[in-house]
Amino acid sequence: MNAGYPALARGTDPDTSHEAAQSMDTNELENLVYQIIAKHPNGCIADDVERELSHLRSNSITPRFAPLIRKGFIVDTGERRRASSGRSQRVVKVLVDKTERILND
Repeated sequence: MNAGYPALARGTDPDTSHEAAQSMDTNELENLVYQIIAKHPNGCIADDVERELSHLRSNSITPRFAPLIRKGFIVDTGERRRASSGRSQRVVKVLVDKTERILND
């Protein structure tokens, strides 16, 4: 396992996964995902974000939700909406304005 990338590749993942983790700009991906979520004042589900970022794979998009929640940029509203798969997905929305949050940290 490559130190510094534990959230992007598991110790049991192949070396190609670790190489991909090292080359990924997670801050940029989080920013893209945040911008899409911010467009939905009533919240959105992963399907909504994936639809707007269709040039990216879903396995690059959905892992950005948890760090954004931990950092306090978005929140899980507790609401669930039906996804295209027929299953429920959590609804997330922006908790605070990102610029305001950065300036106050």
